[in-house]
Amino acid sequence: MLTEVTATRYITPLREGGSLPGLIEADDLGAYVLKFTGAGQGRKTLVAEVVCGELARRLGFRVPRLVTVDVDPVLGLGEPDQEVQALLRGSGGTNLGMEFLSGALGFDPVAFDVDPEEAGRIVWFDALVNNVDRSWRNPNLLLRRGDLWLIDHGATMIWHHNWPGADASAARPYDASDHVLRTFAPDVGAAAARLAPLVTEDLLAEVTAAVPDAWLHDEPGFDTPDDLRRAYARPLLARAATVHRHVDGIEEDR
Repeated sequence: MLTEVTATRYITPLREGGSLPGLIEADDLGAYVLKFTGAGQGRKTLVAEVVCGELARRLGFRVPRLVTVDVDPVLGLGEPDQEVQALLRGSGGTNLGMEFLSGALGFDPVAFDVDPEEAGRIVWFDALVNNVDRSWRNPNLLLRRGDLWLIDHGATMIWHHNWPGADASAARPYDASDHVLRTFAPDVGAAAARLAPLVTEDLLAEVTAAVPDAWLHDEPGFDTPDDLRRAYARPLLARAATVHRHVDGIEEDR
């Protein structure tokens, strides 16, 4: 389970993302990037953030700490931005918070270097979860004190938008030709040898258990939140063993 906090102050919108996340302060005095259940992408984006973020953390990647944030819609009454007001009014209840990494810089592949081992680990992980949003246009990587941090996993596991076709969709190759780290000679094979054995049924059960029931209710075709949790785990377990053989677009850089 994720730690639960309550939003006490809305600080400012962060307009880098299409979902208009916001910076908030919570009752634990921490600052978090808030992602709203009422945003246009819906709760599946938040499920993807939790599943992929918590999986990445357990595989040894640096990921900002995730929490659930209880939001009272009245928090937005004094907010002058009408779009932000609407988001706060429409997102009462459980939302997602990501620890704000003070001092972090956006990763620039021209200005910073990444060794092939780390590049390979990140490309392999993105192939596992089918992350289509780690390009040079939008790296979704932060550099803090010399370390790379992975952020923003809402555009992953595209198969959860069409569960009847999930198995076929999850079996597709991963196109890394636009990946921000493709030019760093990522050693995907070495990453697979190290990380794939760690992706087990037990690990995925632990990861999916972190998703709040409130985001899993009423999904067509599933009777209970746990049924849906198992559906999230199955494609990831299947991909882990073989996805490194189906990463396209980086052969010339190996």
